[in-house]
Amino acid sequence: MGLDVWDLSSPLLLLWVNRFYIYLGCALGATLWICIQITIRKQNLLTNGSLSLQKKPTYVSGVKIFYGSQTGTAKGFASILAKAVTSLDLPIAVINLKQYDPDDNLVGEITSKTVCVFLVATYTDGCPTESAEWFCKWLEEAANDFRFGKTYLKGLRYAVFGLGDSAYQSHFNKVGTNVDKWLWMLGACRMLTRGQGDRNAVQSKHGSIEADFEAWKSKFLSRLQALLQGEKKTCSGECKRGKCGSIQHGPGEAKPEPQEQGQSHPKEEEPFESSEEEETGFHDLQSLNAVVDVEDLGTIMNHMKKEKREKQQPEDKTEHVEDKEERAMITPALREALTKQGYQLIGSHSGVKLCRWTKSMLRGRGGCYKHTFYGIESHRCMETTPSLACANKCVFCWRHHTNPVGTEWRWKMDQPEVILKEAVENHQDMIKQFKGVPGVKAERFEEGLEVKHCALSLVGEPIMYPEINKLLTLLHHRGISTFLVTNAQFPEEIRNLIPVTQLYISVDASTKDSLRKIDRPLFKDFWQRFLDSLKALATKQQRTVYRLTLVKCWNVDELQAYAELVSLGNPDFIEVKGVTYCGESSASNLTMANVPWHEEVVRFVRELVDLMPDYEIACEHEHSNCLLVAHKKFKISGEWWTWIDYTRFQELVLQYNKSGGSETFSALDYVARTPHWALFGAREKGFDPKDTRYQRKNKVKDVSGC
Repeated sequence: MGLDVWDLSSPLLLLWVNRFYIYLGCALGATLWICIQITIRKQNLLTNGSLSLQKKPTYVSGVKIFYGSQTGTAKGFASILAKAVTSLDLPIAVINLKQYDPDDNLVGEITSKTVCVFLVATYTDGCPTESAEWFCKWLEEAANDFRFGKTYLKGLRYAVFGLGDSAYQSHFNKVGTNVDKWLWMLGACRMLTRGQGDRNAVQSKHGSIEADFEAWKSKFLSRLQALLQGEKKTCSGECKRGKCGSIQHGPGEAKPEPQEQGQSHPKEEEPFESSEEEETGFHDLQSLNAVVDVEDLGTIMNHMKKEKREKQQPEDKTEHVEDKEERAMITPALREALTKQGYQLIGSHSGVKLCRWTKSMLRGRGGCYKHTFYGIESHRCMETTPSLACANKCVFCWRHHTNPVGTEWRWKMDQPEVILKEAVENHQDMIKQFKGVPGVKAERFEEGLEVKHCALSLVGEPIMYPEINKLLTLLHHRGISTFLVTNAQFPEEIRNLIPVTQLYISVDASTKDSLRKIDRPLFKDFWQRFLDSLKALATKQQRTVYRLTLVKCWNVDELQAYAELVSLGNPDFIEVKGVTYCGESSASNLTMANVPWHEEVVRFVRELVDLMPDYEIACEHEHSNCLLVAHKKFKISGEWWTWIDYTRFQELVLQYNKSGGSETFSALDYVARTPHWALFGAREKGFDPKDTRYQRKNKVKDVSGC
């Protein structure tokens, strides 16, 4: 007979009951254990303060008050403000801007949760005071440099009080306005509206500059107290002009002040006060991707119409007037755009600019890849161009095509003597601005005032200048080496070029289709011109270089075609560099996805060299994402001689000129041995061990080669 499971005496029923109680006991025990652990954890957290509502996070760790003073007024205000902040029991530092290095320290103020106050005076002609000159120059360049990015100072809390005199209306508080604007452009958070102190008692809002400062100081202290109490922060700026009053913000900034009726958003979060539109201009707003309010449109449209009239003015002239007077290449709009980018413009078509590597080497932080590959002293190198015009519109153009374009010279022309004289003077003036700057080495500063090298590149095509040979001769007469870069669209000019220290051709692609996409040339017969330029280069006896710019997804798969182009021009050297991303632009669809990593550049070069038996990888400059491939003739007795004997070159070019060109010379006549640290595979990766490599703190963007 089978068992009856419902029989109370059944063993099967007893077994089920026992199992049920065992499972129930285990479940209750586990639940009790979890509850005990949670209780203990909460008690521990409350004990150590992690969940204590009585302890608030620290939003401000201290206040740093920076001043730029000429007569002592700003310095006095800094002391007054420091005493007032003392009552809030915060660490305070009062710093003269002349003794502050923003490159090393400004980003650090973000992580330290420091509130930075800038008390800056406007001096003669709207310039900063001597003590604030370097800080303002650095800040302006950083704000307009794509390598820093729009979030470089994100999280930095700051306030600005400017000192000026409204009697000078065109320059009133210009320095304070600019410092405020540049900090905002770099992503810093403005705590409150910029204060404006006015020495003109008649026009001063409160009757005197001291009263103006007292009123602003009270407002600042109120905001600082709000931060200490953990009030919610103002708009992040990511919404439409910050109109997000209903959005909940986290702690870290003061609440906006109560607004007057009709105002929809705190004035502090606007990029500039409404009275400054005429200073800002349409291009500033456009470059910042700012949303334009309706009330701003009138000023912006007037600005645009004015620019349009200036651009069209030459074309509007009658034919007989245009025949009599050729146009200047530098229009007012172009002057404004290039000046903002740091150019010192010369005459009607030339310019000079201070390279960032020049600044780096002045401070002992290393030179550019030309220093590694060829022994250039970067702090003694002048970067200039005698022609701002170009025949290409390359997708990676550093200046987003603010310069004019053309296939021939159609502008009035300045004499080479004037160009060289003003280029050297402007370059020296820019070097002089580094005197006394923190970190600048005294001996290199003195050396930097004497130009030893000239890079004829920058924006534009220098070989378009009709008097290029005369300019080169003048440079050599002054003992200045010449590195000329051309874009391979002017073969006849290349053939007629006199010897230069080193002649470059930009080989940005190896097929007709990719060259059209990357360089976007204006010539219809651009491909034939390109090939003819390479053939012209092969006839040169002095040093020649192919410059290859790798653009991921566009030209990195053209190895065999590149090797064929090398055999056509037979260059002494091939520089292979990853493309530099220059920021967003309507003129280019290049993105960071097109920038190859250094490892990808190395792999490309290795594969390319395998196809060229006469070449080897010689040098590397990892910081610039660049490698040098050299012809094996420069490997003498097993050692590379890629560097240049500049003294010997000057002797050779002098003999060449005296003989009328009959006593020529070759690239091997002025070589110098390459140091070990510059060679490919060295542990220094191309960085001169005599200098100290500087890694920017809190780098927000990974831009290869920048």
